[in-house]
Amino acid sequence: QVQLRESGGGLVQPGGSLRLSCLGFGIIFRINIWTWYRQVPGKQRELVASITNGGSTNYADSVKGRFTISRDNNNSVYLQMNSLKPEDTAMYYCNADVVEKHGDTFSTTNYWGQGTQVTVSS
Repeated sequence: QVQLRESGGGLVQPGGSLRLSCLGFGIIFRINIWTWYRQVPGKQRELVASITNGGSTNYADSVKGRFTISRDNNNSVYLQMNSLKPEDTAMYYCNADVVEKHGDTFSTTNYWGQGTQVTVSS
């Protein structure tokens, strides 16, 4: 079983910055793709940014040029958020496609973190 734990959310003024982190715990052979999502109450969860094992990135149009996703070799992903706007206020979730190795068998499972709240307000 794998767990994802986010941190770094909080209250920030418009124009400010935050850095979200998500760490994977458990027996992880490889993470194929990390994705950050966000959700506002009453709305669908939306993709914010993703990064593959090879380092390819994808961003929602609303965050291009302001947010940067990165990953390291220690089962962690980060989201640097600059020039934050009130409309960025949401619960942010990390998601990962995790390859697990059990003996000689590999399996891929999708996991979600519990979320971290980001509030942009003056």
